Amino acid sequence: MVTSTHEVSHRIFDAHPEALAPLYEALGVPPPTKSDIREITPDATEIRPLERRVDTVLKVEPPEGEHYLLAIEAQTKRDPDKATNWAYYVAYLRATYDLPVLLVAVCRDRPTADWAAGPFACGVGPWTTQVTRPFVLGPQTVPEITDPSAAARRPGLAVLSAIVHSDSRRSAAILDAVADGWRSFDKDTLAYWFETMEIALANTPARAKWRELHMPVGSYYPGQGTLIEEKYLEGEANGEAKGEAKDRATLILRVLDKHAVDVPEDIRERVTSCTDLDTLMLWFDRSLTATTAEDLFAENEDGPDEGNQNQTSV
Repeated sequence: MVTSTHEVSHRIFDAHPEALAPLYEALGVPPPTKSDIREITPDATEIRPLERRVDTVLKVEPPEGEHYLLAIEAQTKRDPDKATNWAYYVAYLRATYDLPVLLVAVCRDRPTADWAAGPFACGVGPWTTQVTRPFVLGPQTVPEITDPSAAARRPGLAVLSAIVHSDSRRSAAILDAVADGWRSFDKDTLAYWFETMEIALANTPARAKWRELHMPVGSYYPGQGTLIEEKYLEGEANGEAKGEAKDRATLILRVLDKHAVDVPEDIRERVTSCTDLDTLMLWFDRSLTATTAEDLFAENEDGPDEGNQNQTSV
């Protein structure tokens, strides 16, 4: 059965291949770009009335090197039937597309991840006919994203990190870091990723923690009952721009503090009193590499006009 977690996993890997970085780093294979990947049908049903469906199937076509298929399964618990199903998926896709197949299992707890790694063998007596060995994206292979700037640069990987570490003691630290990093996004991008994360966390305790981090409205998953959708339906978007400006100012100062950059009181006041979201976005970008507080205000021809910083963006 396709769940909301499966839906989000599919969308992340299809549209944001950087989430698969741990896989390619482990294999020593060059990671594909988004243009190298195209979705193909996950349906592996035969003529007989037995439905089989892979969560996500992607065809990877790099300009150089061999083409191959990624068959990705979100697995939340041990399932004795999966050994048979996974062997079938690999054999079916290999025969149908005449391409090598890499089976990937996404697991959010260590016991499930240890089990999913297999190998799952098929044979008689001492003779093994077939072996299925999924590559597991789980707590052991996916890094904990606790740096806000890393979460902002690779949001897809940040979601995957939050999923597979949702049961760990570091879960709250990961969510805080991701929320801090994503506050630099524009309103629509932030709403998309915030809601993606909420659905990906499903019924975990981490989902309640994530819902406490209020962010802009605008549902990308209508009908799922997410916090963003609730806030939209309740009409609680008043004062959104003002709150967003305050959040960005807080994030800028927090990044400087994390980098041990001294912030004089006059600069702190300048940042916290600014209400122009474009200016705050520019200052946040600069804060990631700043060595002094004054670096926030370096000349930049492509940046917004600071003369308009006291005009609220809506």
